[in-house]
Amino acid sequence: MPVVIMTSAVFFNLVNGPVNGYFLGNFAVYDLSWLLSPWFLCGIVVFLTGMYINISSDYKLINLRKPGETGYKIPYGGFFKWVSSPNIMGELIEWTGWGIMTLSLPTLSFTIWSWANLLPRTLDHHKWYKEKFGEEYPKERKAVIPRIL
Repeated sequence: MPVVIMTSAVFFNLVNGPVNGYFLGNFAVYDLSWLLSPWFLCGIVVFLTGMYINISSDYKLINLRKPGETGYKIPYGGFFKWVSSPNIMGELIEWTGWGIMTLSLPTLSFTIWSWANLLPRTLDHHKWYKEKFGEEYPKERKAVIPRIL
């Protein structure tokens, strides 16, 4: 993993976690009716969809090799049919849902920063897969957004 990506991830978490926590703990005012608002309901569906994609894709990656096997393999199945990094795609969908659920400047910045932090990582990961596996790697797979990027 490139140092710049690791450094940006650390910086991202050191800034965004406290900013969002401080805002939600000290300034946010959501009454119970917010839980039934279209924004919250849409956001929770988006968040849970992303969570499912993230967890199911991580599960596939964790179980890619049998016990005792070494080396790299091309993941297949699930959302790997469309993208090289569906776990990260799921995370981006999650944080987009979080931004929709809460509709605030800190969570909007969290969402934007998530994309700015994770998108270069997925592009680098996709490039690595293509270089590592060459012609074996599925040509129709995109990096993180099916059929687009």
